[in-house]
Amino acid sequence: MLIEKIQKFPQEPGVYLMKDKAGKVLYVGKAINLRARVKQYFTGADERSQIPYLLPKVAHIEVLVVHSEKEALLLENTLIKQYVPPYNVILKDDKSYASLKISTRHPWPILQLVRQKGKGDKDSIYFGPYTSTYAARQTLEMMRRLFPLRRCSDAELLRRTRPCILYEMKRCVAPCVAKCTKEDYDLLVKRAVRFLQGQDKEVVQELYQEMERASEHLEFERAADIHQLIQQIEQTVERQRVDQAGMGDLDLFGIYREGAEVCVSQMFFREGKLVGAKHHHFTKVAQEETELLCSLLLQLYQEAPSLPHEALIPVELAEASTLSQIVSEGKKRRLQLHTPQKGDKKQLIKMAEANAKAAFHQERDVKAIRENTLLQLQEKLDLKNYPRRIECFDNSHLQGSSSVASMVAYTDGEADRRRYRKFKLKGEADDYGNMREALLRRLKRAQDEEDLPDLIILDGGKGHLKIASEVVQELHIVTLDFIAIAKEEGRHDRGITAEKVYLPNVRDPLSFKPHSPQLLLLQRIRDEAHRFAIAFHRQQRAKAFLKGPLDNIPGIGPVKRKALLRHFGSAKKALAATEEELKAVKNLTARDIATLLEIAKIAE
Repeated sequence: MLIEKIQKFPQEPGVYLMKDKAGKVLYVGKAINLRARVKQYFTGADERSQIPYLLPKVAHIEVLVVHSEKEALLLENTLIKQYVPPYNVILKDDKSYASLKISTRHPWPILQLVRQKGKGDKDSIYFGPYTSTYAARQTLEMMRRLFPLRRCSDAELLRRTRPCILYEMKRCVAPCVAKCTKEDYDLLVKRAVRFLQGQDKEVVQELYQEMERASEHLEFERAADIHQLIQQIEQTVERQRVDQAGMGDLDLFGIYREGAEVCVSQMFFREGKLVGAKHHHFTKVAQEETELLCSLLLQLYQEAPSLPHEALIPVELAEASTLSQIVSEGKKRRLQLHTPQKGDKKQLIKMAEANAKAAFHQERDVKAIRENTLLQLQEKLDLKNYPRRIECFDNSHLQGSSSVASMVAYTDGEADRRRYRKFKLKGEADDYGNMREALLRRLKRAQDEEDLPDLIILDGGKGHLKIASEVVQELHIVTLDFIAIAKEEGRHDRGITAEKVYLPNVRDPLSFKPHSPQLLLLQRIRDEAHRFAIAFHRQQRAKAFLKGPLDNIPGIGPVKRKALLRHFGSAKKALAATEEELKAVKNLTARDIATLLEIAKIAE
């Protein structure tokens, strides 16, 4: 019995892993006293709504003892990332937020868009995070208009002998060909940094002074350029300003929860300006709010290269000091975690909680709409299964060469890119044969892994549907639904043209009302499969185009190929070489020489 084993657990800090019969980790938790904490699950002391669903699945509990609360926090975070347990809070997108970066180490710094990955770079200044790559790119384009720093790579900067078109467009000051001095460029970088830090008033004031000096020295063209820059900055700042007096860099968190479903709203203030928000949605959450927030903050901040001055959180964390210490290691500033009880900051917490509630219900509404669309699709197509997971296949080739297939996956009506698959096909221009190969490979593996989809969509017509029927019969699969959707000839305007949707054992194709949600979903999935196949095919064609005469020769790998090219100067000369000349090449064996001579003979 589990309860008897728990009585023997240590009364020390550590981490516990709850596992099912197959050994899969369902939940990871930390505790100062492992025995006391785990016992709460089985004595009714833990009243969280998700616990009754979790406990019947738990067959084994493993405990790991550590020395301190800090070690428990770090180990819990590591194990959550490693096992991805379904009842823990895990950020859906492992990518970090987009940021702008200026590397101060380079003599000619460049402003670029980066992802926040790894520890902070001491020789770089980061600005952000931005809530979307689109928002970050908008800011980057604005900065490039206002502050024309270089955009070229370091290698291009060194080899350029004349300025590029960006110089003519006044989008770059061309340090590559000494069109500006080091002092002028450094001043431009300094102003860009200060502008991004929110010191726009000081930058504008400096520019006014510089404009007056240029006028006094009769440099009227330069004064006009500065005046134009001032106007652009003032117009930009006027559009963007959303101030919160008395605040610097601040992240604000609000939580809204209904049972096991949770939404955490994260709002970003930079230099007192609200620059955006991010909403994190979680389901099947068994963690309490304090555990949930602690885990989330650790995932958000531990590998971020820069931190805000402060994070306002709605609940007090016993581990706040330890958590702050962990995420601040190696950073230029220490993150302060505060739970305000009154005043303006308390009102900000309420605002974040209101945003979390609104986002929670909006997400629920979107889910309800998707679920309704899928239910209507099941009814319309007379499917055996509710199409929670859909996979769609498409082929691509060019005049019989580089044949490939793609598979895209949708879960609950949304693209599930982790499940996308690419297939290099052995067939040539046989579209049906290629579809058969892709389906066989995918469905055999799905059978082995017990991971069959609910519905398969084929980009094609009756012939493709027949191929799918044969594959399903060959593999003895009886629970799988499949359909084919044919592109209409001529112009394709999504939602307006009538698609031909074919079902097994049904003579005539089905028709959908224009603009119906079910039709739009099918078109979106089919078009995504087509896009993915075309992109993969182009990639394969590019690789084939770059291959030389020495590629794909048995026994001749990258090292020997490089040696041949270095010795003879070209692949043509290498294939025209005599046996004695080939013996002079390092690393070539007698078999390699014989192979090269045979290929050269065939080529003649």
